[in-house]
Amino acid sequence: MNDMSLMNLQAGKTWIGAEAIEALAGRLRGRVLDASDAAYEEARTIWNAMVDRRPALIVQCAGAADVINAVRFASDNKLLVSVRGGGHNIAGNAVCDGGLMIDLSPMKSVRVDIAAKRAWVEPGATLADVDKETQSFGLAVPTGINSTTGIAGLTLGGGFGWITRKFGLTIDNLVSADVVTANGELVRASPTQNSDLFWALRGGGGNFGIVTAFEFQLHDLGPQVLSGLVVHPIADARAVLEQYRQALETAPDELTCWVVMRQAPPLPFLPQEWHGKEVLVLAICWCGDLDVGEEATQRLRSIGKPIADVVGPHPFAGWQQAFDPLLTPGARNYWKSHDFIALSDTAIEVLLDAIGKLPGPECEVFIGHVGGAAGRIAAGATAFPQRNSHFVMNVHARWREAAMDQACIGWARQLFEAAKPHSAGTAYINFMPEDETDRVEAVYGDNYKRLAEIKEQYDPQNLFRMNQNVRPVGGRTV
Repeated sequence: MNDMSLMNLQAGKTWIGAEAIEALAGRLRGRVLDASDAAYEEARTIWNAMVDRRPALIVQCAGAADVINAVRFASDNKLLVSVRGGGHNIAGNAVCDGGLMIDLSPMKSVRVDIAAKRAWVEPGATLADVDKETQSFGLAVPTGINSTTGIAGLTLGGGFGWITRKFGLTIDNLVSADVVTANGELVRASPTQNSDLFWALRGGGGNFGIVTAFEFQLHDLGPQVLSGLVVHPIADARAVLEQYRQALETAPDELTCWVVMRQAPPLPFLPQEWHGKEVLVLAICWCGDLDVGEEATQRLRSIGKPIADVVGPHPFAGWQQAFDPLLTPGARNYWKSHDFIALSDTAIEVLLDAIGKLPGPECEVFIGHVGGAAGRIAAGATAFPQRNSHFVMNVHARWREAAMDQACIGWARQLFEAAKPHSAGTAYINFMPEDETDRVEAVYGDNYKRLAEIKEQYDPQNLFRMNQNVRPVGGRTV
């Protein structure tokens, strides 16, 4: 902080003197920023350009001790707290207005034990950081599909992607976690230590503390997988989706196929006349033997008459980044999400109707399939709410100009409401926007009561409430 930091900080009705702030800075290996610092604007800027909040202070942490000091400072001074890992969350909960933002992004260490097939990952690491380190040794942990996503938020919400059907959710591969709790203590959560906290961390989001280290089980994978896109005209989408759902009924765990419906970007392998036109894309990944994969993917690849088929061997770390160009930071984003146990004919009709009304060239609907190994875990084994084999719909409204806010948000909400009668009632919390706080209890279903009880134990004052919030049983807030 520079000389401007000598001004007092007002937090609610509490005045925090410059001496207290300087004392905090003196206890850190990292640094404290306020609005007068040159690095402040970059530190408060996150992936979703719709989020424009201004924390009073930002603590950029270098390690667990910095996190402890930041949490104690926030608690002592009754500050609103937000926690930034990768800053990729759609709701923008990484940034608060007027409070303390605890920034974990400098903490990016990834350490691999090859013999034990374990990785220790700090919370500021992105999926790309994890993939680069683990794939150097032919190992992997299942994560998401956008490499700029932070490992911390993805894991705490569940985590699913291209190899989930083979190896489970990200949380199914979490062995332990180091956690700073609301009282500023560092504890270990694992199946044998603070097991209730460990249960809650696996799908319960950032409600229960700040994870400063994740320990993951790794699996042999790569360096190549059979992956790529099969692109169809949207006119054929109904028949393609019907055959797609049939093919998945007998698909082995090694095979994952997601659906993307949108206007075609100017991809080099697409004929120019298809650029900007509505298409349905089958995004395929086979994580087993490549020769076996050629045969195993044929049923999906033989559907209809595709415009293009670019499925082939690719480095796994590269395939993990395949969608990054469509998900760069700086755009305005609004998402809505449902889980579907099955893609019914009526649900398909709802989806296709919405694709016919796309409000912009970057708006799209993702359909991810979660099952296989992830679906063979008991519903109550972790906080993650939906363990049946299911489809996750992500209505992704994305645009550039504020003048398009109403049209794009309205389109996403309309599709969400139309699809609701066909949904399971649960949802993936990492896909939920900030205006869905009243939905949290319903999406956790039978797991919510236990989550609220654990919240009462570890955060009774609800210090960690900038999230899809689980309120403590007593309902108190700092």
